[in-house]
Amino acid sequence: MATTSITVNETPLVLHALRRADDALVLGHRLSEWIGHGPTLEEEMALGNIGLDLLGQARSLYAFAAETEGAGRDEDAYAYLRDAPQYRNLLLVEQPNGDFARTMARQLFYSAFADPYWRATMASPVETLAAVAAKSEKESAYHLRHASEWMIRLGDGTEDSHRRAQLAVDDLWSFTGELFEADAADAGVVDPAAIRARWGQTIAEVLSRATLVMPHGGWMQSGGRRGKHSEHLGHLLAPLQHLQRSFPGAKW
Repeated sequence: MATTSITVNETPLVLHALRRADDALVLGHRLSEWIGHGPTLEEEMALGNIGLDLLGQARSLYAFAAETEGAGRDEDAYAYLRDAPQYRNLLLVEQPNGDFARTMARQLFYSAFADPYWRATMASPVETLAAVAAKSEKESAYHLRHASEWMIRLGDGTEDSHRRAQLAVDDLWSFTGELFEADAADAGVVDPAAIRARWGQTIAEVLSRATLVMPHGGWMQSGGRRGKHSEHLGHLLAPLQHLQRSFPGAKW
């Protein structure tokens, strides 16, 4: 017997937590898709570990959302029992892996935002968020370093790796504007717009070392934070949610 979807009371604080949790869950799942397909065994392990870091962030944030909402749910309910339009993740993180350069470009764009975001959140008056941030910042600093080193290696590598890296940067650039959108859910926590300058500086430095051209301006994709997603999210959630949807209440 299939289970029904839940409806969440998205107060500003709950919504803020769900956005960050959904980012981490979806991107972590994307990285898990590399297991068995990575360019080297060591890199498969690295991507798997980054994915596990993100999963841990998602669980902590979903647990905080559950406590804040007070509807008697656990973190699994938010991950498995919401339909795609109820997810609040960035469009960037749901984009398919593509080749290795595309995966690294996506990781660079996200991690260059996540690292200063978590650092700023460590000063949050919301103690649980500050505690999650203190752990997540250490992880995101490594994620950023890992993605940066790979982008430099690919961009300043062979003619083919340079071409692929530049194509990935150009193709994913239109998804970066959504990183800095802010509304009432961010009030009193961290304003994403305040991170834009630091993010831009980091991206410019990495792409310069990678001999890649940094795009500027242009039309930006938007909608993920409001539940308006690309066709890719539904395909991602189907296998992720299948077991819980098919066997409600199943425990590992």
